[in-house]
Amino acid sequence: MLFHLQGWLSPSLRPVAQFGWTGVDLFFVLSGFLIGAQLLKAHAAGGPILWRFYRRRLFRIMPLYLVVVAIYFLWPACREAGPPRPLWQILTFTENLFFNVSGDTWPSFTHVWSLCIEEQFYLVLPIALILTLRRPSIQRAAGILLGLVGIGISIRTWVFVHQLKPLGPEDAVHLYWKHIYYPTYSRMDGLLAGLTLALIQRFRPQWWSIAVRRGHSTLVAGSVLVALALYLFKDRFKSQTGPAAWGTFIGFPLISLGLALVVASALSENGLLRRKLFGAKFIATLAFSLYLTHKFVANLARTYLPMLTADRDARTFITYAITCFTVAAALHYLIERPFLALRDHTPRPIQAKLQQDPAL
Repeated sequence: MLFHLQGWLSPSLRPVAQFGWTGVDLFFVLSGFLIGAQLLKAHAAGGPILWRFYRRRLFRIMPLYLVVVAIYFLWPACREAGPPRPLWQILTFTENLFFNVSGDTWPSFTHVWSLCIEEQFYLVLPIALILTLRRPSIQRAAGILLGLVGIGISIRTWVFVHQLKPLGPEDAVHLYWKHIYYPTYSRMDGLLAGLTLALIQRFRPQWWSIAVRRGHSTLVAGSVLVALALYLFKDRFKSQTGPAAWGTFIGFPLISLGLALVVASALSENGLLRRKLFGAKFIATLAFSLYLTHKFVANLARTYLPMLTADRDARTFITYAITCFTVAAALHYLIERPFLALRDHTPRPIQAKLQQDPAL
């Protein structure tokens, strides 16, 4: 949120806000781990895994998503930039595959590119797991995961060498977004890293046990890898040689691996991140609603509360925080929570299976 709103916030926040884009990569790692673990648990429990998984995703994502889409299309004043991408792209979660900028006019609602990647990934993942888990093999799983990471590196390298580098930094920025940053095929590293954690937890408990006993070590190692990745990325829009080039090639798998180690530390027995932080649960509860709404809420605050948002000072920050969290909480309790209650209604055959075997 700070990254998206940094142009309207105090310059003193920019040293922190400029790294806010890494929140998307953390989101991918967490999502890959959590959703992957759910799928593996459902597979172990038996039952109609595909129907149950897609039903749960439908109830989790679509109600609030459709409400926010309707707001963007029916209330033009809320848009933080130009008109959104075509409705069919937004409703089919393919907006990230058709990204295009005409001049300096960006469309509104572009931040859902990451949700598009997630939904495309999870459209295929359950089927892939069902097929591979018929005859589980750590060698085959590792080969598939590394192969997908290698495909991403190869695509980014080819685009960089043959399309971006000949143009120069300023002309290449839009192509960077279009062919490297937004497409699913070049941005699966975080989801794959999170899924790897889930596979290790399920099928290699001895490895997982070693990791969760070393929370401090995994946190340090993860932080070092993230710091290295950020160093490689620091000039990605200003330079096409040296660290910036290597950031394009290997930066995303590097930061994904680092964040996966950070997540493992948070799940450890002694990691610093295992400690509960006041307010963290509340923010996590509203995370999806905040993600979808913060841009248009901040824009409405600038439009209708100019006295509170004109100076880019602490008052502006507080105004954005109050308005964004208020709208997110309202939508969560009015829309998300009722549909989550429907989602969590467990079908009786699976419920009986879970009751018979508490280990599941």
